Amino acid sequence: MSFARVADRSTLVVSGEPAEDFLQNLVTADIAGIPPGEARPSALLTPQGKILFDFLVSRAQAGFRIEVAASARADLVKRLTLYRLRTKVAIEPEDAPVSALWDEGDAPRPGFARDRRFPDEPVWRAYDEAAIAGLVEARAEDFRALRLRSGVVEAEADFPASDVFPHDVLLDQNGGVSFKKGCYVGQEVVSRMQHRGTARRRLMLASGERHLTPGSDVLADGRAIGTLWSAVGTEGVALVRLDRLVDAMGAGATLAVDGVPVELRLPSWAGFDLPAPGESAATGPEGREA
Repeated sequence: MSFARVADRSTLVVSGEPAEDFLQNLVTADIAGIPPGEARPSALLTPQGKILFDFLVSRAQAGFRIEVAASARADLVKRLTLYRLRTKVAIEPEDAPVSALWDEGDAPRPGFARDRRFPDEPVWRAYDEAAIAGLVEARAEDFRALRLRSGVVEAEADFPASDVFPHDVLLDQNGGVSFKKGCYVGQEVVSRMQHRGTARRRLMLASGERHLTPGSDVLADGRAIGTLWSAVGTEGVALVRLDRLVDAMGAGATLAVDGVPVELRLPSWAGFDLPAPGESAATGPEGREA
């Protein structure tokens, strides 16, 4: 089994008897439905429905552990504290090392949490040095390449906060958004996008013939249809306007990033297909919500 230390991620713990209800009423995922041994994607949104923070949530002994970009942890603690009001919960950063593990199969060691952002392959998180004792350490870049090949993106590392909706990054497909629980911040906008099928942009995998340059436009015969967010070598992830992509494909246009021909495809776990010409961008089914 391989593991990599993920130095750009850090954790905090929300504890206290009301912790579950506190988070359930704030964030996009179904917190009450998270079983032990699972790290579920979720987000805290702006009132306009855009991602302010994205993170993984798992059960901890004292409540819930939230794993977030290290550069965003202090701001997330402040934001959660603003929402706490008189609720008797503690919101505390913790000094836990974050590791990603893969190639383990379905029989993890104690102390692992299944990373549900990867629906099609076993990837785990560990927050304790003892859990990874004796394992072979890989480079952090190896895990980043796996993450991008799987269509898993993170705020701060891959996309700017407050600029994208959960549908844009497929949180509606991997259990990161619940459409069955009650209200949370930004819920009305996200629910409307789901039920009206108005998601116009989607995350897609990009494969190029040569090295791909992050931050470059995705062009269809010279017309911008999206942006390449991140890449490792010849593979990356892009945010693409689906209607423009479908029109370009129908016209036989050549897709390119910074002069490099590319192919675009949806991650294999996305529960929807590209819309037919003239149709709105499909939102697909709710995905894999537990």
